[in-house]
Amino acid sequence: MILVVEDEEMIRMVVEEALTDAGFEIVSVSTVGDAFDALSGPDRGFTGVVTDIRLGGEASGWEIARKARELRPQMAIVYVSGDSGGEWAVMGVPGSEFIQKPFAGVQISTAVSMLLNAASSTLPPK
Repeated sequence: MILVVEDEEMIRMVVEEALTDAGFEIVSVSTVGDAFDALSGPDRGFTGVVTDIRLGGEASGWEIARKARELRPQMAIVYVSGDSGGEWAVMGVPGSEFIQKPFAGVQISTAVSMLLNAASSTLPPK
């Protein structure tokens, strides 16, 4: 299941549609607080997060990603932003992807799929 965090409704709808069309189950929220609640709530089995970086308030998508990785180190993280690409190398979690707005929906689903495939190939066999 993928957590989508985006405060702009139209962009959130594009991300939701792209991920749903690619076969992912999603949970969408629009605030940092709701994202933290979703991540900290009963285990929903999140395997990835797609988050905007600038969400208003003091916390941002950078903090959401760090929280997600604390809970699950192999969590796939995809950042989307119109203006924060220059900060990604310093603020982004290792092994994440950054997609510049505007974007095509297929960029989101491809990035999530690539990260999930990479994470599953590093896990020990069951």
